[in-house]
Amino acid sequence: MKGMRIARPAAILTAAALMIAGCSSKTVVTRVDTDEQIDLSGRWNDTDSRMVSEEMIKDCLNHPWLSEHMREKAKKPVVIVGSVRNKSLEHIPVATFVGDIERAYVNSGQVQVVASAVEREDLRSEKRDQRINATEETLKEMGRESGADYMLIGEINQIIDSEKGEKVSYYQTDLTLVNIETNIKTWLGQKKIKKFIGRSEYKP
Repeated sequence: MKGMRIARPAAILTAAALMIAGCSSKTVVTRVDTDEQIDLSGRWNDTDSRMVSEEMIKDCLNHPWLSEHMREKAKKPVVIVGSVRNKSLEHIPVATFVGDIERAYVNSGQVQVVASAVEREDLRSEKRDQRINATEETLKEMGRESGADYMLIGEINQIIDSEKGEKVSYYQTDLTLVNIETNIKTWLGQKKIKKFIGRSEYKP
């Protein structure tokens, strides 16, 4: 009986310890502002995508090609965002970056942006369906798409330098705006990001 009285409190203490350990490892989710900068791993993230796209498109629209086009054509240029290749050493969601670029263009109000090749196929499929099923008053005609004047293409590169658990990650994004009719490069943009990833704050 005495052995049982000793064993019972020990078992209770063990169970309590397990419960505390289980509670301490519980996942906690906190909602934060989407514009808040949070860096956990040091890899390319949403802040980089938004910052690079906004700064580069602002620079793009601040160059002579835009005023020259307006003077010659007397209307806003039409731009299509082509391929942006990820040549870095990590996975970068390029589709998100392309979306940020398109948003920056559209929100500027200075250019018009046309749909991508994949999006155009969906739109053409819808118009073919309308020819059979839509009323004449709401039918959208084929062959009335706006052709782009310029295509934006680019790539993201990365260099990593690491030593003893600390790392410097350098990203370079290059974007080129090309006149589709003449193949002339009308704007060349470049944005660099350098990140120190370590156990303490970097001090030069």
